[in-house]
Amino acid sequence: MIDASNSNLAKKIAVLGAPIDIGASQRGTLMGPAALRTAGLLTLLDGLGFEVRDHGDLSIGDVADLADAPPDNAKHYREIQRWTRALSARAYELAQSAIPIFLGGDHTLSMGSVNGIARHWHAAGRELFVVWLDAHADYNTPATTLSGNMHGMSAAFLCGEPGLDCLLGGEPRSAIEPDQLELFGVRSIDKLEKDLLRSRRISVADMRQIDEFGVGVLIRRVIDKVKARNGVLHVSFDIDFLDPSVAPGVGTTVPGGATYREAHLVMEMLHDSGLVRSVDVVELNPFLDERGRTARTAVELIGSLFGQQITDRPTPTNAIEPDG
Repeated sequence: MIDASNSNLAKKIAVLGAPIDIGASQRGTLMGPAALRTAGLLTLLDGLGFEVRDHGDLSIGDVADLADAPPDNAKHYREIQRWTRALSARAYELAQSAIPIFLGGDHTLSMGSVNGIARHWHAAGRELFVVWLDAHADYNTPATTLSGNMHGMSAAFLCGEPGLDCLLGGEPRSAIEPDQLELFGVRSIDKLEKDLLRSRRISVADMRQIDEFGVGVLIRRVIDKVKARNGVLHVSFDIDFLDPSVAPGVGTTVPGGATYREAHLVMEMLHDSGLVRSVDVVELNPFLDERGRTARTAVELIGSLFGQQITDRPTPTNAIEPDG
């Protein structure tokens, strides 16, 4: 479990906001970190017995631009490059003494967060596996993307795909191998992106497989694989992994996503594995939410990832009372 039984590290959580919204087609995710805090994330983690330190929101105001030539078809490349460099350095630093949770922001933040985390675990002699809970594969490159939106290139960048080779500048690049990426819950993939995934033999648990086999069987396969290789897990949780009926507050909703209960089971099993050592929570757009419903659901799911049992949650005060 992610608790005090293994080490002091497993009892400490470092929270860092990354208010990025230029990597996506719809603005608004820059308010995601504030919404997650307002929904009670820090209080929940503290109540689970963790020593929680909130490092606030990262700023890139003092990060200088580089002089490399921006690639074609990568929107807002220069600013995302600054975010990626800053996040990679901070992720590497935070991973030395705590379990980092990165609050987004769009999914471009993972280019920096996961790179820094992978660098830390590479130095420790452990493989880092990434569970990508997302409606989208995010495995485009500047050469394959239809939109040019860089949040759709984040997983490809992490696996060392070409096209964004200068994104980190002088910050060390610690790419993961394609077999260390686990796409889970995918239901929207571009044609060229799909070809690239097949050629790299990326593991994809799409919604068809989830319907056929169930989330328990499929997430257990991931856990067993990581344990067999003495690896650790990073959970990159894009809120559009959930069905829009459960989580409407995202800019790229895709019908047919994970149910509330399926998502909790995934998080509970990941917690029980004892493998999770870092987390991203991305793509929450409070401007599209319904009175904070998506933010509260995301916080509950992170609670399950860190040991809260669903039966422990109190009934909401606004619950409808039965007739009679």
